[in-house]
Amino acid sequence: MKYVRMPIEIESPEQMGYSTIKNNLSESSYTDTIFKDLNLNMNELVICYGDHVGHPGLRKEILKGEASNLTIEDVLVTAGAAPALFMVSTSLLEAGDELVVAKPNYATNIETPKAIGASIKYLPMTFENKYQVDIEALKKLITPKTKLVSLTCPHNPTGTMISETDLKEIIKIVEASNANLLFDETYRDMSFKFKLPIAASLSERVISVSSLSKTYGLPGIRIGWLITQNKKLQELFLAAKEQIFICGSVVDEEIAYRYLVNRNDYFPAIKKDMLEKFEIVKSWMGTQKYFDWIEPSGGVVCFPRIKPELKVDTAKFYEKLLAEYKTYVGPGHWFEESDRSFRLGFGWPSQQELKDGLKGLEAALKDSLL
Repeated sequence: MKYVRMPIEIESPEQMGYSTIKNNLSESSYTDTIFKDLNLNMNELVICYGDHVGHPGLRKEILKGEASNLTIEDVLVTAGAAPALFMVSTSLLEAGDELVVAKPNYATNIETPKAIGASIKYLPMTFENKYQVDIEALKKLITPKTKLVSLTCPHNPTGTMISETDLKEIIKIVEASNANLLFDETYRDMSFKFKLPIAASLSERVISVSSLSKTYGLPGIRIGWLITQNKKLQELFLAAKEQIFICGSVVDEEIAYRYLVNRNDYFPAIKKDMLEKFEIVKSWMGTQKYFDWIEPSGGVVCFPRIKPELKVDTAKFYEKLLAEYKTYVGPGHWFEESDRSFRLGFGWPSQQELKDGLKGLEAALKDSLL
């Protein structure tokens, strides 16, 4: 495989240095958790090889309150969602195989299949169709060569969602084609209006992927998972995991387990703060003469654009935004889109940093008009 570094990683704030940014509106996760706030004593933890499938208690907690047809045997713990996505792509795709992927999308969902040499067909999600999945267009893209369909919901970077009715229709289409559906549902717990069932509970042809990084503010412990009812696929993914890293970190998995056991002590405050930040962005967008958006339905990101009628030096806009206003967003090229659009993350910054960053966006755009 020929690996190529992705712009979203090369230009990530952790690579640039957080000290250069005051108002970080580029992150796709909620505010990072401070370890002492978890109040964990792990002195008796044995630092051994862990269960290759993942901490049994953690797998049980992942499914707590979810579909009764899923069991812990359907859950494979991974070192974050990114390795889960990597394992699915490298297990199910070979050079020349067809992948249908919604676009824009998180870069890993596209770059790993590219490195494999898969033939990628893009399902466009556009501002004009409110960043929704066009089911009729999807039907036309799928052929007998299609091995995998890749969707994300709530969507990254736009925050839009698929209805349960549409999800079930998409699953029927995938089942009829003998393909599999990779459904990245990392922001599922951050849905604003309705929460979809775990997609893998609806069909053996669906592979759900999620993590604790985005919604719970725990990216540093590298805990994600994939869920599938298909026993043959689960065995295949376990083989991939064992060959890549044998098992997960017992430290990370124990932290994740204890966190989820006590999630009701943490998550209500996270969701309250996230919704308050969303209202800040929504109110700001309601006053805008420079930017417009498709209002998100979940997650902690949105994908505003510079209004089409405005003539703007976009390079100058991003330069001024960071250099003069110390504000950072994810430019469109992170997602192979025009830099007139950008990912705005409203979950990670404090409410004051978010307000200051929004002011910076407006000021930098005004400075960059032609």
